[in-house]
Order: sequence, then C-alpha cells, then structure tokens
Amino acid sequence: MLSHDQIWSALDAFAAQRGLSPSGLARKAGLDPTAFNRSKRTAADGRPRWPSTESIAKVLDATGASLDEFMALVSRHGRYTSTRNLPLIGFAQAGKGGFFDDGGFPVGGSWDEVAFPDMGEDKVFALEISGDSMLPIYRDGDVIIVSPTASVRRGDRVVVRTAQGEVMAKELKRRTARTVELRSFNPEHEDRVLAESDIAWIARVIWASQ
Repeated sequence: MLSHDQIWSALDAFAAQRGLSPSGLARKAGLDPTAFNRSKRTAADGRPRWPSTESIAKVLDATGASLDEFMALVSRHGRYTSTRNLPLIGFAQAGKGGFFDDGGFPVGGSWDEVAFPDMGEDKVFALEISGDSMLPIYRDGDVIIVSPTASVRRGDRVVVRTAQGEVMAKELKRRTARTVELRSFNPEHEDRVLAESDIAWIARVIWASQ
C-alpha cells in the first residue's frame, strides 16, 4: 500500500519541480496555505494525516499536470504504488432506479471497474461520459472521478442526479435553500434551474481523464 511518507514526499517534490514551497503549491491550488505544511501531516493524537483525493485533484488542475506525472513521483519515493478498483458507471446506468444509496454512492455491484490511486477515501466512484452534450469540457468516452461527500461551491464542476433519474454534468452556478442553478458546458444546451427538492444528490468532479 502507499505509505504516508511516500505521498507527502511526492507532494514536496512536485512543488519543488515548479519552484514552489508546499505552502505555495497549496495556495496555487486554492487551498489553505497551511494545508501541506509539515505541522499538518500529523494529527494532534499522533496519527498520520493524509492529503485528500480532492486536494491532489486541485493541485493537478491548478498546475496543468497529469495524474501520471504525480504518480511517477510517488513511485520514485517508494517501491510501488497502490491502486484500488472504483465502480465505473455509464451515464445511462446512472439514471436507473435503485442504483445509488441515499448518499449518492453506487450499490448493487453491477458495474465495471477502473483502477485509481488509493488515497484512503471510500466514497468516490467513476462515471464514463457518453455523447457530446458536455463538449468542449468532457468528450464521449472520458472518465470522471466524482465524490458525493466532497464540499461543493460556486464554480465547481458537478454531477447531479434528479429524483426522476436524470443525470447531468454541469457547473454549479448558484445554490440557495430552494434552488440549484447549473451552467451547461455546451452552449447548445440550456442552463438548468432545479428545485432543491427535485435533486437526489450532487457529487463534485475531482478528476477527469482528459
């Protein structure tokens, strides 16, 4: 499995390659500047604290680096890397009733799988894009990793499933106590405004295979 030192050493090396300190890398990724500080790598009770999948995804997005680049650094700081198989679901499957629990995580086991670095987070899964309705951001066949438990804020790319079973990938434009406003990636498709009561779950996109 991946070691605590292995992951943090890879992040330090990743920052150094770009002429940044760990604090500078965190700031560039839109995180708290202290998120990657050495003092944050161990909890108050002495247990090791790991960087989250979401924070790694933000670093890659902010720097334009690929997951393969980061994992190559992880490999250099350890003998091997650990991956785990995530549920891989097509958008058509995602619209089927009874396929997700109340928290937005797949249930039942009738899916394909895709290998992904094991960052110690259980509540993530993969969706395979189909069609061209999400161009130019996502293309047919792209795979996105989503987290139903990650915090969501304005400007985030999200996957939304309605109570009626419609599944869509959009940008969160605005969210109030009553409504959720979503911006379409493709200008040929209208933006959407959904009642909060009509939404089964919202999952944040934390990584994409482009």
